[in-house]
Amino acid sequence: MATEVSGPVSRDDIESKLREIKGEVDTTTETAKPYVLAGAAVVVVAAIGLAYLLGRRRGRKRSAVVEIRRV
Repeated sequence: MATEVSGPVSRDDIESKLREIKGEVDTTTETAKPYVLAGAAVVVVAAIGLAYLLGRRRGRKRSAVVEIRRV
């Protein structure tokens, strides 16, 4: 991919190369976006589920057990 440059590198050369790289990054970003959103959704659902289960467990531990006996 290396190219030989005949003479000094100009500002236009640098700008064109940066635009080329930016296009590749934008394409990669658009390709990866659905996977990131799906992963974030899974993490949010897992966090909510974990909070629910831990809260339920704590509620059971703190609740009083009342025993009624008939005499």
